[in-house]
Amino acid sequence: MIFHMLFGEFAQKNGYNVVKEFQGHGIGEEMHEDPGIPNYGKAGRGVRLEPGMTLAIEPMIMAGKPNICVLDDGWTIVTEDESLSAHYENTILITEKEPEILTLL
Repeated sequence: MIFHMLFGEFAQKNGYNVVKEFQGHGIGEEMHEDPGIPNYGKAGRGVRLEPGMTLAIEPMIMAGKPNICVLDDGWTIVTEDESLSAHYENTILITEKEPEILTLL
């Protein structure tokens, strides 16, 4: 979680912006569950991670201004200024020892 929370700072220090309208989330019986996992913030704050939690970590970064548009299909997201952007997702299981990245198995 600390790495993820530092993602926004790292992106901004390197001239990029982070999408704030969307975030990662818990995974369970439903697709998007609590807790919400933002791509920005301060390390060490937010929800305490507990063993057994499964999380979708979804960093989204933009090369241009931090504004997005949702297209008419209600699903497709683009940058308002048509700059390049990227979205990446991993599913992580919080264990007693080290987090386990499930999408790389």
